[in-house]
Amino acid sequence: MPPDTNLPCPGLAPSQRFRFDSLGYVLLEGALSPDHVERLRDALLRLRNEPDPASLGVYLNRTDPHFWHVGNLVAYDPAIRDFATDERLIACIREVVGGDVRLEESEAILNRRNPELGDEAWSGRSMIPVGFHLGAEPGWGTWEEQGRFHSLFVKTLAFLTDVGPDDGGTAVIPGSHRMGWRTADIVAAVESDPTIAVQIEAKAGDVLLFSESLVHSSTEIRSERDRAILVCGYTPPMLREWPGNELDPAWLAAQDERAREILAGSQSWHWRRVRPEEAR
Repeated sequence: MPPDTNLPCPGLAPSQRFRFDSLGYVLLEGALSPDHVERLRDALLRLRNEPDPASLGVYLNRTDPHFWHVGNLVAYDPAIRDFATDERLIACIREVVGGDVRLEESEAILNRRNPELGDEAWSGRSMIPVGFHLGAEPGWGTWEEQGRFHSLFVKTLAFLTDVGPDDGGTAVIPGSHRMGWRTADIVAAVESDPTIAVQIEAKAGDVLLFSESLVHSSTEIRSERDRAILVCGYTPPMLREWPGNELDPAWLAAQDERAREILAGSQSWHWRRVRPEEAR
């Protein structure tokens, strides 16, 4: 990683780990250099203009004019691969997962204000979630070891544009990563009291690290500014990638050994653990 990062090496600072354990997420400020942010943003804009992204191994989740959501991106551009395998970020991810990890998915969202939402839709509302969800239920997908919280499924979300209060920041429900409530009941509680949810504000180059047991959502944009994010998911190496994120063997063979471990989970069940007492 370039030297102009605020991330400790290796792993999370105690205050960052406390935030992750208690809230389910932590914002890693200045994690990516301005040059890396620019390369990532340029790659996504170039991909959006490709006439046939599917022919490049990329899948399309949503292609509305105001909301473009695509996946399986890691092989598309070296800047995306470098983000997915960045050793400083991987050190933070290993700490909260509990051991070495593999890439589970890679996706991106480029979005702007929905023209169908007029000002009246915002009456009395500070945010409009697109759809709260989680990817790993507390209980089977999370555990505690020596007082530290661990999750089998975590994500890094890189902000490639500045995101202020009206710019569609990711919404999270702090503390929901530890709760056994049904997601529908958690969402109902937030609907009755929207102040429970938090909308993340960040600068380009910040990275949000969060457990997939944390209930979260994209939110609608109120400003006239575009938003660009890149997301990578990680699991222990013996778990498989999200369907559609299978990588070309020839491309994998061209990567270095450490990158292949992260990209393909080549350790499988030979899982190198990180014990809580080994973390700072």
